[in-house]
Amino acid sequence: MANISELKKQVLFEDISDSELEKLSKVIKEVSLKKGEFLFKEGEDTKGIYMIRSGKIEITKVTPDGWKQTLAVLTTGSFFGELSIIEHRRHEANAIAIENAELLKLPKEEFEKLEREDIAITLQILKRLVLVLSKNLRRMNEKFLNALINY
Repeated sequence: MANISELKKQVLFEDISDSELEKLSKVIKEVSLKKGEFLFKEGEDTKGIYMIRSGKIEITKVTPDGWKQTLAVLTTGSFFGELSIIEHRRHEANAIAIENAELLKLPKEEFEKLEREDIAITLQILKRLVLVLSKNLRRMNEKFLNALINY
């Protein structure tokens, strides 16, 4: 079980009160991966939102012609798996540990339970999620525009 001070370090939980973090700490699961171990593969059912406590996770997708394409390399403090939970669908990519990793997982069932029973916590998590995703989208747009300009 994760403690409150550790949960406060996670970007998704930055605005959540100690009493709400106490509730979350009871449902957060710890996941350990060895280097080279898959957390999930493309097409598998979603299990939750993952937050990296330590280590590195590579998110990849295999192209139709069989090439592995790295989409992201995520490190301590990053989260992933959120889109599959929100969209209620299977994973669109693979997640593999590229070094030993310790993760925290908010299980899908617990997230859905929060949606029904504690809208305040859910709203705070979703607000942080949107802020991070919009920041990432702006950064990707800048890279894309720079690539076009320099082409």
